[in-house]
Amino acid sequence: MYVAVVNDFDYVFSENGLVAFFNGEKIHSQSFKDHLGEENLKRFINWTLKRLSEMDCPQKRGNFIEFRTGMINVSVCGRNVNQAERDGYAAFDDEVKQRAGLVKDWQEAFPELGLRYSIGGQISVDVFPEGWDKTYCLQHVASRNFEEIHFFGDKTHEGGNDYEIYNHPGTIGHAVTKPDDTMEILRKEFLARK
Repeated sequence: MYVAVVNDFDYVFSENGLVAFFNGEKIHSQSFKDHLGEENLKRFINWTLKRLSEMDCPQKRGNFIEFRTGMINVSVCGRNVNQAERDGYAAFDDEVKQRAGLVKDWQEAFPELGLRYSIGGQISVDVFPEGWDKTYCLQHVASRNFEEIHFFGDKTHEGGNDYEIYNHPGTIGHAVTKPDDTMEILRKEFLARK
């Protein structure tokens, strides 16, 4: 899965840096399951599946909970929606704030687990332990003393999954909405320096 990119870049971070590679070699891996414990994990998943079954949205297509190494990704409409359905859900959620409501429900149901909830992309919410947001990856480059670390993200507002790293004092944050925005900033910021 990672082979295509880990050899193309010095550093590759997935899942907020909980899985990290340097020069093609894995240098770090952290497990959500081990951190939370099986009983707490089952309790959270069972509660979430029940809650999702009670929520309505324009379409539901399957793959509602995706378990990853360092987090759980939850989608009310399901990750199997096509792009048109994804766009429709995003517009629906912008209006009714369904994902924000789910986050509030989790905060009330599981205060003792020390979890954070970040609304990301168009259809989902990332669930991870406190401190495991996107700033987690910065520890892997701290010893390199880079002059600048630039971050590009689309969910830079409070509650979005890019908020913490976008506002981190060790990064220069750029809010973007599409790949063309990123390319334009790269041209202005970096190509203009040459």
